[in-house]
Amino acid sequence: MKLRNILFLVIVTFLTGCSLSPSYERPMLPTAATYPGVNDTTSQSTLSIEQLGWREFFTDTKLQELIVQALENNRDLRIAIQRVKEARGLYGIQRADLLPNISASAMGNRSRVPADLSPTGRTIISEQYQANLSLSTWELDFWGRVRSLTVAGLETYLATEEARRAATISLVAQVANTYLLERELDERIAIAQQTLAGREDSYRIARRRYEVGYTSRLDAAQAETLLNQARADLATLMRQRDQNRNALTLLVGVPLTDFETRPLSIIEPGFVREISAGLPSDLLINRPDVLAAEHQLKAANANIGAARAAFFPRIVLTGDLGTASAELSGLFAAGSGAWSFSPSLTLPIFDAGRNLANLDVSKARRNLAVADYERTIQGAFREVADALADRRWLAEQVAAQQATLAAQTERARLAGLRYQNGAAPYLEVLDAERDRFAAEQALVQIRRALLSGSVNLYTALGGRW
Repeated sequence: MKLRNILFLVIVTFLTGCSLSPSYERPMLPTAATYPGVNDTTSQSTLSIEQLGWREFFTDTKLQELIVQALENNRDLRIAIQRVKEARGLYGIQRADLLPNISASAMGNRSRVPADLSPTGRTIISEQYQANLSLSTWELDFWGRVRSLTVAGLETYLATEEARRAATISLVAQVANTYLLERELDERIAIAQQTLAGREDSYRIARRRYEVGYTSRLDAAQAETLLNQARADLATLMRQRDQNRNALTLLVGVPLTDFETRPLSIIEPGFVREISAGLPSDLLINRPDVLAAEHQLKAANANIGAARAAFFPRIVLTGDLGTASAELSGLFAAGSGAWSFSPSLTLPIFDAGRNLANLDVSKARRNLAVADYERTIQGAFREVADALADRRWLAEQVAAQQATLAAQTERARLAGLRYQNGAAPYLEVLDAERDRFAAEQALVQIRRALLSGSVNLYTALGGRW
């Protein structure tokens, strides 16, 4: 009856234990209420980030295949997944401290004491057998110390899970941007090859004109210079494409096969779906890095409760319940029951300020977590604002660059006519051709940057996979 009352008291004490952790309050949003240059009309005219997974956002089938391969084989993502499993295991270890650790044991002992060592002067043979259920050092969590540590472990695990999600979304964006760069280089190489072919014809004509005495050696030398520059530009682009493909192979995690050449203009129409930016407050629930920072903040908040609980007494229970007998046959006979119960109480009296310093450390880490959380939100806000600026201004830049290319093309045509009619030196043709080629290359780069801006906006808003 007494043992039953003790167990009842233990359970009531455990269930009614308090927590000394400060009540959690999410910090106020340290950013503006809206993104610069975004109005409600724009936000309502397109789909939100919650409505689009990456398969719906990216429409290119080849890119979808690469993303699937990357999600299956990328080593950085595998490391992030294992970090989650590690954090989940550590949380399980910490959570186990909430419940008693009960183990079963059985033992037997048979010993002989010789006569010359026996107090009775006769040989003694003794036996002892035991079977027990043991409760080992279970802390009554009256002040919530163990529960606070368990909450901290849970929040750390959840933060790691969000970090894995952030790594996944980042990987999808890296594959998409590297793929876009591959397509950009394909188109720029095609332009460079066409330009090279045209300059080879121009050089052949210029050299023939020089050989027949129609022009000077200078014109032929200038045409040869233009030809060699085209060859150098093509070699540079080929090198960049090879290096970019190596980067894409690393992201995907397996060798790329059947990777055909496809200019950017082929995949450009409808490459991504249009999405709205929403409000900055949406980042608190959509961005995995923001959610991870908040979980870390909650973990730091819970650790304050554990540090506060260290100032109060700790009650630990240890006990055994079982049976014992001097003979194996009598181990479970009537009257063989045995038990022991050993509660202990530890009250800190003097620790040279250790507990107080530990509490100060916990509070400082909570303040650091608040600052990190706010910094993460501000960084997310900037990324979205930058992506919106890209979407707005790169579209205008594409239109301006298209007009520039048209003007440079007309200039090159007129320069060629003037040279053929003897009204201008070949240097004028040389400059016009250089500027036209540069304008063509720049236009492809800006078009790719516009598409990358949409990918970055999708990522900055939190992505969906």
